[in-house]
Amino acid sequence: MKFTVKSPYQPAGDQPEAIASLVTGLKNGAKNQVLLGVTGSGKTYTMSKVIEATQKPTLIISHNKTLAGQLYQEMREFFPDNAVSYFVSYYDYYQPEAYVPASDTYIEKTADVNDKIDKLRLQSTTNIMTRSDVIDCRRFRLLYLQYWGPQTVWQI
Repeated sequence: MKFTVKSPYQPAGDQPEAIASLVTGLKNGAKNQVLLGVTGSGKTYTMSKVIEATQKPTLIISHNKTLAGQLYQEMREFFPDNAVSYFVSYYDYYQPEAYVPASDTYIEKTADVNDKIDKLRLQSTTNIMTRSDVIDCRRFRLLYLQYWGPQTVWQI
């Protein structure tokens, strides 16, 4: 299915130039591009217009769960006819096991799993495997880089 932004707004101010520049960069194979803007300046809307212009499945990576959730909600509004997914840790609370040598104390692992987020994760995986019109919003921990290495991560 085609990516089509549903919004009452049109690009304004610096957005048309930013959209054109980002699209050109993507078409020319640019490996890194940065979109800068203050809070509320329309960065997410600009990203949605780039997705619409390029018609490419998109992975949006966020540094925290809250921002990933905001991006997911906004992209769902901009692309109601496409497969917008959300993939973050399903733990509401996680305490790894630990050992305190000074007191010879072992602390067991404890965790609370959020079932709704678990279902969204499964839907995300299903969308990626079965659809071509996917926008996937994720939280990514840089911790994984030490295990896989940066080249492995970006090849996923």
